[in-house]
Amino acid sequence: MNAVDIITKKRDGAVLDEAEIRYMVMGYTQGTLPDYQMAAFLMAVYFKGMNRQETICLTNLMKHSGDIVDLGAINGIKVDKHSTGGVGDKTTLIVGPLAAACGVPVAKMSGRGLGFTGGTVDKLETIPGYQTSMAARDFMNQVNETGIAVIGQTGHIAPADKKIYALRDVTGTVENLSLITSSIMSKKLASGSDAILLDVKCGSGAFMKNLQDAERLAELMVEIGNADGKKTMAVITDMEQPLGCAVGNALEVQEAIAVLKNKGPSDITELSAVLAGMMVFLGEKAASVEEGIEKAKKALADGSALEKFKALVKGQGGNPRITEETGLMPHSNLCIEVKAGQAGYVKAIDAMKIGLASQHTGAGRQRKEDGIDLAAGLVLCKKIGDAVQAGEVLCRVYGNDAEKTRLAAVEVKAAVVIGTARPEKPQLIKKVIR
Repeated sequence: MNAVDIITKKRDGAVLDEAEIRYMVMGYTQGTLPDYQMAAFLMAVYFKGMNRQETICLTNLMKHSGDIVDLGAINGIKVDKHSTGGVGDKTTLIVGPLAAACGVPVAKMSGRGLGFTGGTVDKLETIPGYQTSMAARDFMNQVNETGIAVIGQTGHIAPADKKIYALRDVTGTVENLSLITSSIMSKKLASGSDAILLDVKCGSGAFMKNLQDAERLAELMVEIGNADGKKTMAVITDMEQPLGCAVGNALEVQEAIAVLKNKGPSDITELSAVLAGMMVFLGEKAASVEEGIEKAKKALADGSALEKFKALVKGQGGNPRITEETGLMPHSNLCIEVKAGQAGYVKAIDAMKIGLASQHTGAGRQRKEDGIDLAAGLVLCKKIGDAVQAGEVLCRVYGNDAEKTRLAAVEVKAAVVIGTARPEKPQLIKKVIR
């Protein structure tokens, strides 16, 4: 067996067996297979695809390439939530405390942002003192004591995925159904949860641009999760425009706090209640998804979710006063207002262009090793379907670098389309798969 034969076989569209996939994955993870051969293999997979059995095999090999986390010391049914990545998606900061307030233990390991998508760990690091790394014992103790802990991903979980993803990112092989599925599910299955909720984004600001591809991805991930003994559900949600209004790390934390105070944008408030309700159902704290959603809405209304957020922050060394004093968080020196050139209605907001504009302010990174400006980003003042007058502010762009902020404002202007007729607002929740 050799790499050239395996690459050629997949290039020609043939089905690989477990031994062949193992040879490629383990060889690359262990350093015996060079980058150029793995890149060729990934490109062959990108163009020819993998069938269901190949995808399951790839996922399992990547899952078992590192540690399998044991969360048995945490009481109750642990439910993990994962988003496939979007613009303005700060739901973990809201959904985690909501689910915890309803009695579901939330032991969350999150990642950093790359490109136009944000990362939960980056957002949490805008909170003064917050520690995104904890010893395993402290992590589990905090979940038992407060109901929630959120830390960065350990490098020992699915190291094969970490190495392969870094190569995919620089070889144009990210957007492939089997490669996305194996990347996500290998980490989720190794992370020790009892159940998994998947938020599959669909639209211009997502990897899956249309509903059909999003359904295929969701169905495959749910199948793999259930086959591994994890009760798994997926919800397909809209990413034609950014979620909420804030895009950028500190700005998104501030918006999450506003949602927990019942003062946030309606779309992210609605989605957070639904996602939390599904977690409550998966955690067997509700007999149905509908009951779970009602419990989540109650936790939002009575302030108990906000208290859980404060407990999370305090438990990991952060300053819970940020919920009242946002000035304690990083803030930018510059603000440019992007104004409408005509009256009408917001017809479209290209989520990817908005995400890239935020990245270009300094809020995102192009490479994993890049530093970021935690204060930079933007806040939309209008969403699709909103009426707008000529000269009215569409968006405020924040940054600390004058040229970057100016260029980002130009990009925002190009991303917002104004028409004469009021369009229908996008359907936020497109489908639930279980």
